Amino acid sequence: MSSDDVRNLDQLLTGKEHDHGGLGTILAHRLFTRAEGAPGAEFIDIAVLPPGTSVGRHRHGRDRETYVVLSGSGLMYRDGAEFRVGAGDVVVNRPYGEHGLVNDSAAELWLLVFEEELHDRPAA
Repeated sequence: MSSDDVRNLDQLLTGKEHDHGGLGTILAHRLFTRAEGAPGAEFIDIAVLPPGTSVGRHRHGRDRETYVVLSGSGLMYRDGAEFRVGAGDVVVNRPYGEHGLVNDSAAELWLLVFEEELHDRPAA
């Protein structure tokens, strides 16, 4: 096994300033990107929001983006509602919906983020 087989997130995370118009600089790394035409998630990201940073409010198209809070806590905005999220919470952001997340705590907030494109289902 070589050193390329195991990498620590400290080596992979890079800064993203004002993500979706948000506050400060978050850290992120895309763990997986779906190959063109292949089934499954579009992408899987790990994101770290230091205290006082945010993922700005934004919308996607016809896809569903899911946030899994791995550690920390923050204030989530989704489709006109604000609510607290913490470790273990799973938030499904609906297609065409608006969402954002602020780390208003004193600790880092770690997220797993994945997105899946929704396809129109044929009528039964």
